[in-house]
Amino acid sequence: MNLRRIIIHTFFYMLYFFHKITGSGSFGRYEAEYISDPIQTGGNPLKAALLKHHVKQYHEASCSVATLVSVVNALREKQGGNLVPISQRDILEKVRTAKWKERMSEKGDNGKRGLPLPLLGEIVKSSLDAYGIEYKEIETIEAQKKSSLSEKIKEDLRNRLLDFETKGSCLIIAHFDQGAFLRTLNIPHISPVGGFDTTNGDVTILDVDPQQEKPYKISFDTFCKGIFSNYHHVLKLFGYKSGGYIFIKLTAS
Repeated sequence: MNLRRIIIHTFFYMLYFFHKITGSGSFGRYEAEYISDPIQTGGNPLKAALLKHHVKQYHEASCSVATLVSVVNALREKQGGNLVPISQRDILEKVRTAKWKERMSEKGDNGKRGLPLPLLGEIVKSSLDAYGIEYKEIETIEAQKKSSLSEKIKEDLRNRLLDFETKGSCLIIAHFDQGAFLRTLNIPHISPVGGFDTTNGDVTILDVDPQQEKPYKISFDTFCKGIFSNYHHVLKLFGYKSGGYIFIKLTAS
């Protein structure tokens, strides 16, 4: 780990312990609820496939790899039947957009690791194209705090979560501040959405972080807090501007 990364990690751990001591941040609003019982798919084959192919990231910066493998394997099963699942190594070798493999290495790409939201959108498209997955649209939605479009973004997001849950016609990959959901560091994180409760609005996160052994659910408002995140200015040097999500609209089955 180079000196710059050590300094950044130290800063976020100091912030974490400040929140812990003062009862602020996620320590003041601990709303995530871990799901112990099997998640009900309601006959939704896309949800079932996402649960089946969910994997954990292999190191601290590889949440995008685990997320894309989960998504690609789920969509391949839904569209093509019983195909052999791909591995995280497979997808990094096949999809070379934005120096993805290099960014997942220990040294990163010129010190830059992980994927900011715009690059995640590029790699989602490249991954689906590389494995021949049919889709109608891929959209990268930036969710900055205090944006004039915030209410419209939230309304669209709720409708898309409903379509995912009830129709299996789309899929959502969240780019969020993990510390907004859990008692952990306030750093950017990526994971697929695995469910939406149409009664109370809870959102299920299939977190690829290996420390999160079970999926968890959060309120829609908390979900919005996590994705409507202007990441700390120390991360802007690495391309992390804000959270948001990637929306994948599927073709009619």
